[in-house]
Order: sequence, then C-alpha cells, then structure tokens
Amino acid sequence: MTSPEIANSKPSQESSNSKPSPEISNSRSNHLPSLWEGSGVGCFRVILIGYMGAGKTTVGRALAKELGLQFYDLDWYIENRRRKKVAQIFAELGEDGFRQIEHNMLHEVAEFENVVISCGGGTPCFFDNIDYMNQQGQVVYLHCSPEVLHGHLLMGKTERPLLKGKSPDELVAFIREQLSVREPFYNKARYQLDVTLMDNYDKIKITVEKLRELLGV
Repeated sequence: MTSPEIANSKPSQESSNSKPSPEISNSRSNHLPSLWEGSGVGCFRVILIGYMGAGKTTVGRALAKELGLQFYDLDWYIENRRRKKVAQIFAELGEDGFRQIEHNMLHEVAEFENVVISCGGGTPCFFDNIDYMNQQGQVVYLHCSPEVLHGHLLMGKTERPLLKGKSPDELVAFIREQLSVREPFYNKARYQLDVTLMDNYDKIKITVEKLRELLGV
C-alpha cells in the first residue's frame, strides 16, 4: 500500500504553459450545501494542509470522489506545469526557488472552483500563503502526532528532499523540530482534524467521514 499522502501518479509531458487536468469524479457538486453562505464567494473550495505524511492527498482525493468534485494535489500540479519532479526543482533551484514556484502555482490552483486541494507540508509557512488560502477556501489542518507522521512516511515511496539521508531517529527528531516551527501557520486554519495512522482503507474512510462531518457536507 502506498503512503496515505502519495499515490501512483507521474507528471505528464504537457507544455509548461498548459494546466494539468484535475482528477474528476462523478459530479454531485450541484447538490452540495454551500460552504460560502453569506461570504459572497459563491463556490465550494476545500484546502487541506498539514505536515508531509499527514495523508492530505489520500484524504483529499477520497473526499473529492465522495462529493463529485475535482481534486488537485499542489505538488503534482507543479510537477506537471514544470515538467520536473519536486526533488529535481529543489536540487536545481534550492528551497527558496521551489517556494517561489509553489507560491505562484498556489495562486493558480486556488482560483479554481468546486475543488478539493491538497498542499505540500511547507506551503502554508511561506509568503502570505496561509492568509491567501483562508481567503480562498475552507482550510483544514490534518493534525498528526510525530509518531503517526513517521509511520506514514515509512510507508511512502516518494523521494522527499527535506528527509533525504536521515536515520529513523533523526527523522523523528526532524519532524518534531519542524512541527514546532510550522504549527503556528497550520493553526491558522479554520478547521483542524486529528488523524490517526491510516494504514488501511477502512481507516481512510473513517477519516473522510469525520472530515465531512466537520465541514457539514
């Protein structure tokens, strides 16, 4: 089983100026209660944030499927638009260069209507990204203990530049340290959902049910 955050997907060979197609489910979005009553926004947009390995991609895809919405993973979107893996962008441009690209791509994806978006672990922590996300949609922080995050990351097969070369003990210590820095940004989300180890599909389904209850959809 792949990591709850990562699924088997490869960037397509599209032009860097073209926008990748979202994952589209059987549409039921016309029957959704609006999350935006009284806000004047007039569209349905859910944005999932949290540390890498929290399960944002898996939960986001499953939520979108149940609600008949389009799903975008921000890292996949970047890879399709740039025609490079995130790890390659990090290697070539460094983290500062990647974060600038990420910021620009976020401002594309978060303009789409009737979507569920999963963001990278660091996305809310740079520029004004978290404030922008809160303006654009209902932001949910998928909150996990360092132990759960460690378990999810061990199940994953995706190369993560920030974790490269770390032993298991170093990885847990690194997660704790980064969470202490990033949680002030994560905690700005309108909603928070505690996530346990999602090592089978029944647990993923339970998490999605809790998320729907939280959002009232």
